[in-house]
Parts: sequence; C-alpha cells; structure tokens
Amino acid sequence: MTVRELSATDAAALLRPTDTMAIPLGPGAPAAVLHALGERDDWEDLQVFGALLLDLYKLFTKKGVHYRSGFFGPAERLLLDAGADIEFLPADFRRFVILAEKLAPRVMMTTAAAPDANGEMSLSLHAGATVAELHRAAADPDRVVIVEANVQLPRTVGLPPQFPHALHIDEVDVIVHSDVAPFVLADLPATDVERAIGERAIEFVPHGATLQTGIGGVPSTVVSLLAEHDGGEYGVHSEMFTTGLMLLHQAGKVTNTRKGVFNGFSVTTFALGTADLYSWLDGNTDVRFLPVDVVNAPHTIGRNASMVSINGALAIDFYGQVVADRIGDRQYSGIGGHEDFVAPSGLELEDRSLICMPSTVTREGVTVSRIVPQLPAGTTVTTPRHQVDIVITEHGTASLRGRTVRERAEALIAIAHPDFRADLRAGWRA
Repeated sequence: MTVRELSATDAAALLRPTDTMAIPLGPGAPAAVLHALGERDDWEDLQVFGALLLDLYKLFTKKGVHYRSGFFGPAERLLLDAGADIEFLPADFRRFVILAEKLAPRVMMTTAAAPDANGEMSLSLHAGATVAELHRAAADPDRVVIVEANVQLPRTVGLPPQFPHALHIDEVDVIVHSDVAPFVLADLPATDVERAIGERAIEFVPHGATLQTGIGGVPSTVVSLLAEHDGGEYGVHSEMFTTGLMLLHQAGKVTNTRKGVFNGFSVTTFALGTADLYSWLDGNTDVRFLPVDVVNAPHTIGRNASMVSINGALAIDFYGQVVADRIGDRQYSGIGGHEDFVAPSGLELEDRSLICMPSTVTREGVTVSRIVPQLPAGTTVTTPRHQVDIVITEHGTASLRGRTVRERAEALIAIAHPDFRADLRAGWRA
C-alpha cells in the first residue's frame, strides 16, 4: 500500500457528501481533520459513529451530518442543545467493538503518535473499541484509513505481538501530520465532600488490591488518599487511566505483582488527565494499552485478585438501582464500563465494588437528594440492583450485598443528607 501524506483539508476532501465514518472515543479522535471537515458545507448524509467528543466540532452543526454517540460528554450535550443532529447509541464501551464491525464505516479515522524509526505509529492515549476495525479497514481496498499523526502525543505501548497498540505507516491510506495539543483534564483539588467520601472508600481497599477507577473527582480523591496512606502493592486494571493513578504509581504504591492476570504492569484502554500524565506515559512500559474488549471483559476482570472498583453515580433508588448516565429525559453521559466493572467485582467475597457519590445535587437552582425512593419517570438504569455492593456518600456507607429490599432502603436513608431523611422515610413502602 502506498500511503499519502495530505493536509487536514485535503484529507477531509476524501469523504463523499453521502458517506459513513467512525472515530474513536475521546482522546483518539483526530482533531485537525475533524475541524477541517467542519469547513465543508456540501454534506447530504454523513453518518458518524463516535463517543465523548473533547471539542465543539463545527462538523456536527452542519446540515446533513448525523452523529451517533455511544457516550455523551459536555460537548455532546452543548451541541445537542444547539440543535445538532445527535443521537445516543445505547451500548457499553466493550460492545462498541461489535457496533463498529456491524456499521463497517467506509472511512475509519484515528489520531496516533508520530511514526517512530520503524514506521510504527503508537495509538497513544486510546486503544478502545476501534483497533480491530482500523485493521480490517486497512485490509479492504474499498475502505479508507486516515491517521492524524500528532507530534504532541505520547508513544504508549501495548502487549505485542497480540496487542501491538500501533499502526504501521504501510497499513494506512492517508497520514495527516499535526501538532494539536492533547485535551487536558485538570486534576482539581478535592472538595470537603469528595474527601469525606474518599476517606470512607479507602477503608474497603486492602493491601494488594487490584484497582479500577472511573472518571470524576471522587475516584481521583480515593487514589490520592491511597497514595498518602499506609498500604500498597496495588495492581491497576482500569478502563480509564487518570492523573490520580499516575500519582499512585509515583508514590511507589503500585507493583502489579498480585493481580493474577496481566501481572507486571497496569492495564488500561484509554487515558485522560493532565499534561504531566501524558509526559509520564511517553514510552512508559509500566502501563499497557489494550483494546476495550480485553480490558473490560468481565471474565478477565474477575480473574484479578481482590478486585476493587470505584465508580460514581447520578442517583440510586431504595432498591439499589444505579443511575450513572441518564436522568429523566436527559442523556448525561454513557454506560461505558460501569456494569462491566461493578458486576465482576462482587464474584468473590474479598472483591468490592464501591459506588461513590455526594448525597445531593443542585439542579436548576434546587438542591435534591441523589438517594430517592423511586427513580423519576423516563430514567434508565445503568447498573441493576442485584450487582450493587457498597454505596458511599459523605454521610456514611451502605452495604447492600446480602440485604433485603427493606434493609437496603433503611441503609440508604441512613447515608442520605440529613435534610432529606424524614421525607425519604415517609416515601418508603416495603
């Protein structure tokens, strides 16, 4: 195959007015090419599959462009509010692999690190769900693979030969060279509420545990506290690698010697965090990036010793049903790996699954309880009640494993904000 080196504008011109295209989640999206696509006005029916946009790309405001997103972030919500043609595609992150294969878009795009001396382009901050489809498209003469090779991205590593986490320049059709700075997710100081939740959460993390952390202030606070406290010899098997997990490594707390699967290094499928995180990941063999259908496979997660998953939620009802992606008629985020990590983290007695959330949230100027007797009409459940183990707020800890429906309601009311407990008790019926 003869690779063409094109400008972002010329690469964008390769797409037809009626076409299909896929981009990776978040940090895997090719920013320069997406912005160049937004300068075109001749779209008739461009179908795009992606997730968690990290910029407000003008492309998705264009008439004739339809975006199917498997995970909403602030960009999707803002674009949708502005009238963009965006629909949520319900699927957990692991099943994005199957969706990409089913959709088989004519154009596959990704960002990658600049080619090394051997012509290998590390997929950098994202392995995710599109790796297999990129290779399939590269082998199909009727499809097009466009790689945005970015000199600012770190060269991260996989687990070759099975999981090389790279594309060779000879595999792809088009390379666009860019120097777009990667998206930075600030590591903000913990609030008093986050720290109170974190202090309770670390009580459930034993020495030598294998950790998974989700996105947000609370999971970040938990790993920061683990870095400060006694204990260690932790392993990391996490869908997302964060600045907090880097700090845990730097504190000497991570050895990855006790996991039971993928020993010797931390495992992840994408990374989001600070510029310091990206610099630390560059060439770092202590962290390996593997496809999401490997990292998030429940049977693989379940093989880890003392698996502790730490995730957030938007709300929970008295039965233990967890809402983490949608409230009422508002799609807030996505399913991601929530259920994949909550469920296997309870298959053995020493495994723990922690759902950590502030007890209240302010919506449209009104403070409401996140713990409710029943979920609002239209709300969809992210993780079912029978998989939930520990729920933590700043006011306490509710252990739901092995408890009856009545006992669950009583335990959850006890960790609700004191201002709402009387109304919650009144709203309970066995």
